[in-house]
Amino acid sequence: MPSISRCLILLLLGLWTLPACLALPPEQDGEATLEAPAPEPLHAAQATSCLARPLLTALGKSRVLVGGKMSDDIAAQAPFDVRYIYLAGGLFDSPEPCGSCLSCSAQTRSCANASGGCAWWGCWQWDQQAPGQYLRDFLQAAAVRKQIPMITYYELLHTSGVVDGTAEVLRVVDASLMRRYFNDWRFVLKQIGSTTALLHLEPDFWAYAQFLALDPRLLPAAVASANPTDCGHLPNSVAGMGRCLISMARKYAPNAKVGLHASAWATKLDAHLNTNPLLDVTVEARKVADFLSLCGAAEGDFIAVEASDRDAQWYEVTTGTLRWWDPSNFNYPSFRQAFSWSKALSERLGKPHLWWQLPVGNMSLPGTWERWRDNRLDYFFDHPDQVAAAHGFGMVFGAGMEGQTNPSTDGGHFLRRSKAYFASGGQPTCPSGLSEAR
Repeated sequence: MPSISRCLILLLLGLWTLPACLALPPEQDGEATLEAPAPEPLHAAQATSCLARPLLTALGKSRVLVGGKMSDDIAAQAPFDVRYIYLAGGLFDSPEPCGSCLSCSAQTRSCANASGGCAWWGCWQWDQQAPGQYLRDFLQAAAVRKQIPMITYYELLHTSGVVDGTAEVLRVVDASLMRRYFNDWRFVLKQIGSTTALLHLEPDFWAYAQFLALDPRLLPAAVASANPTDCGHLPNSVAGMGRCLISMARKYAPNAKVGLHASAWATKLDAHLNTNPLLDVTVEARKVADFLSLCGAAEGDFIAVEASDRDAQWYEVTTGTLRWWDPSNFNYPSFRQAFSWSKALSERLGKPHLWWQLPVGNMSLPGTWERWRDNRLDYFFDHPDQVAAAHGFGMVFGAGMEGQTNPSTDGGHFLRRSKAYFASGGQPTCPSGLSEAR
């Protein structure tokens, strides 16, 4: 048995501590560690093809998409392609989704409006309405504005009740927890039904899983044992978990496009913040792609990537760390480096990527609560050709944490840049010289 697998089992049984497990050398088991097989490399013709066009054609689009996480007021002021929301916070306490918000509880607290709020997204509404109205209203509002609704499903961390990281990954062996988790995902998908939507699955989780093993098949998770209805044929592993979520989307929301999340720091070397000119970030991207491929990413439609969850100036002021990317591309970290990483990721998986939750800050802001400076929004709008050339099919902007700049606090900059982008006709999906992927 490979040592990482033995460590996990002992951890779960409470017979070993995490430090002891992590300190164990791989050769102690006397067996070679199982490594993830790399997908076949793309042929030259595939590597220079336009990976984004087939997806955008299916969405009825031909240009790089622009959108974000925004208020109704902002969403109504420009012909945005995409509008996204989070579904997060925790799940219902019962094994199945609640039939009524009045009688529902989540994290032991009533979901009735009188209680002050519900952790489960299904009751983020008037408690006299049937659960799920929050999502149904969002889908309807997007349809009226002819915007593609995007759902970032980020439930595992809050549902697990632990801090993000190793502890979160180890909780997916809990069959009771995972049964509720899959039941909620099925409920989400049934609200979507035949609607065209983008489904973005569990930011950060896959990276934390990769911290523990190169091969997600070695990481136990309750999949078939927790969801025999939909995924009884899949293995009880993190690899099976990703494939199960995608398979369920195909079954219950056939017009939705689904993708896992790729983190630039999943290899424990943050390719977006790297300052070493000798580091080949394409190698790091391929490691992430190989791990995600085993989790089903190649069976999805796209991969989601992000630049940062917070504005660069916020990091500088509050944590003393530098998260700026050099727009001249002479120094590291740079935008060129980030696009090299994302391009290599897409070409390894054969899937286009979506830039999600891009910081909204701009350089004219004073550097205060919800009004921080960042240069990424302007760079992306100034260089959508670079986004497209790296197989990016969209860029959506939004705050990843309370207190960050958002489209309602940025002085109207995001709205102005978006309107100018749409007025210009937008960026063609396939730059000159790239053919459609076959």
